[in-house]
Amino acid sequence: MFSRFVRPQTVSALHNSAKNFATSTQRNAKVAVCGASGGIGQPLSLLLKGSPHVTELSLYDIVHTPGVAADLSHIETAATVKGYNGPEQLKDALKGAEIVIIPAGVPRKPGMTRDDLFNTNASIVRDLAQACAEVCPKALIGIISNPVNSTVPIASEVFQKAGVYDPNRIFGVSTLDVVRANAFIAEAKNLDPTKVNVPVVGGHSGVTIIPLISQAKPSVEFSKDKLKALTERIQEAGTEVVKAKAGAGSATLSMAYAGARFTFALCRALKGEPNIVECAYVRSNITEAKYFSTPLLIGPNGIQKNLGLGKLSDFESELLAAAIPELKKNIQKGEDFVNK
Repeated sequence: MFSRFVRPQTVSALHNSAKNFATSTQRNAKVAVCGASGGIGQPLSLLLKGSPHVTELSLYDIVHTPGVAADLSHIETAATVKGYNGPEQLKDALKGAEIVIIPAGVPRKPGMTRDDLFNTNASIVRDLAQACAEVCPKALIGIISNPVNSTVPIASEVFQKAGVYDPNRIFGVSTLDVVRANAFIAEAKNLDPTKVNVPVVGGHSGVTIIPLISQAKPSVEFSKDKLKALTERIQEAGTEVVKAKAGAGSATLSMAYAGARFTFALCRALKGEPNIVECAYVRSNITEAKYFSTPLLIGPNGIQKNLGLGKLSDFESELLAAAIPELKKNIQKGEDFVNK
């Protein structure tokens, strides 16, 4: 499916190749990170500060942001950094932002599902979305805050109520599922992970995560049992990290990497670079679910074309059938939260 387009690049490849491109174009991006002091926000902001794609980094959180901004500002890269602390500074943080990335919220702990995070994170995303709708309604918005299956519908409903909704500009960042699929399949087949590309569709939790291993580039084959085990590992990889951290948090570093990869894709698309393709969870008519992740061709105004599902194997069709009811439930929960 991806063979028609350029493979999404790794963060390190982007960092190495970006300098010439960044200096040869007028268009660099102002990126705001909402939740910049947290476990994902800090390493994500570090990766963004190191990129020539980013000219201005605006960091927002409810605590500690001036310290994070001061620390990052000492790094010898071109991006300017400013920190904004507390709700009264939120709108200033968002002024002029072309891209807003939202990792704000509480992390998962052992025994918690992403759904358990809902009550806390739903209101955080709602409030941040309201500020974005008011201050930077044309920005490209990337939502990391879990449960993504519900928080993207929340942000979308807020934008609709404000009369500024453009479904092509609001993304659920499901890139970590792709990153994990690439890593796990490369490991299983002894391949270079930077050369592997596996589309992952559906949602961003448990059974809603559908790795399309039949469409992997390069092509790979597994026994039925191995395919099932790999799929389940990709679906439950977040829980693997939560358990390994034993109460000390969830997947923050790999999520920061994936968030940076997606942000750089948006930066490149904003500048008019062609053939930018990433999977993301967006408003969709590809399936019965109102929101669904598929490979997307992204341009200066967000989604240019939804590339759809491609040809599914029988196993993947079964995964899709299992995902849809759960996705619909998650989406409804998000919409109901805004409209209650």
